[in-house]
Amino acid sequence: MRQNRVTKRQSGFTLVELVIVIGVLGILAAVAVPKFINIKGDAETAALSGIAGGIDGANSVNVAIRSQLGKGQAVTTSDTCATAVAKILVGGTPAGYTVNTDTLTAGDNTCTITQTSTSDTTDVTISTTE
Repeated sequence: MRQNRVTKRQSGFTLVELVIVIGVLGILAAVAVPKFINIKGDAETAALSGIAGGIDGANSVNVAIRSQLGKGQAVTTSDTCATAVAKILVGGTPAGYTVNTDTLTAGDNTCTITQTSTSDTTDVTISTTE
């Protein structure tokens, strides 16, 4: 007489399949992690460039308005770089940034913007309008 053997078929992943998946995940992590490590630094650099661009644009508009319409903010030789930025940039210098306090001279002046969290700097040109 023949015996009926009941065989159960097990389902699931084999050890080899699991090891391959873990290996692939490890490779992906090794490639992706270095790309994300410096994202904060890149964002801070971009923010500093954005602030400098805003100051440059505000200065250009202010000079044009002063020369054509006699309106806008008077940036004079008695102002410092920090005072001039506070005059021409709506809301003044953003939090987390400082502007050097050199006194302006007639014409174009180079002022330095510093990001306080990183000590990165960039230069902007501010023109006196009187």
